[in-house]
Amino acid sequence: MPAAPGLTRVLTRYADGRSELSLDPDLRVFVSDLVRPYGLPLREDLLAEGVGHAYEELAAGLLTEALGPNEPADVLVQAFDSPDVRPGAPTSLALSRSCAGTPLALALCDQGTAGAFGALRAATAYQRTGVADRAVVVLAEQTALHHEPAAPVNLPERHCAVVLVCETAPGEELDVRQDAGADAGSAAEEVRRQAKALGEGAAVLLSAALEVPGLDAVRTPGGQPFTGLWTELAERLPAWRAERRPVLLADLDPRLGVLSTLTLCAGPQP
Repeated sequence: MPAAPGLTRVLTRYADGRSELSLDPDLRVFVSDLVRPYGLPLREDLLAEGVGHAYEELAAGLLTEALGPNEPADVLVQAFDSPDVRPGAPTSLALSRSCAGTPLALALCDQGTAGAFGALRAATAYQRTGVADRAVVVLAEQTALHHEPAAPVNLPERHCAVVLVCETAPGEELDVRQDAGADAGSAAEEVRRQAKALGEGAAVLLSAALEVPGLDAVRTPGGQPFTGLWTELAERLPAWRAERRPVLLADLDPRLGVLSTLTLCAGPQP
């Protein structure tokens, strides 16, 4: 059986409180420069109080838990939608030092909830070229936005990080698809089509932003717009794998009009 990239581990962790970096004076400087061309006011209350979390602090321990010292990563892709409270440093590079190996470190942002699926596409593309055996995707969101938004935004209720480990092995297979120009109706139709193609035993997991009436599926609770779907996957995937069920994840970013889906095969025979 040929080897292919597969999703072998998914770990998630919430965090309370704040990072001390949320009180760093450089955060005010960065946010001021960021919003000045758009005339957006700062959230002086949040800057004074010190609110929010640094993504390196959120995810570093989770990376160490996900990968042992003899499991080097070749590629690490970090994705986020809400901004980090440590804007002056490339977090993906810092996180690459929290796992074995010397992985190529990349980051993807400003792509809404589609960014998580885009990070998986990028990571597994490196694996399919043969230059990477093990790839890691780090997803993170934190609760604070230190300026007034130009339009209403859906911020998370809690700080959260998710680590997805993709390894090349016989019998593993995943497929990420992203379609632009989607709306609620076309997205629901496409999800039904993909679920039908996987067969009656498939497990279907939908984001909180996506409704597919009439489909037997698990819908992610609200409150964590970027990581919620993946946290739900972390909790349910071991049982679905034990039952040898194929899995379909689906999300619609209504602001960008992007439908993203991930299909996972049932895995190799035990």
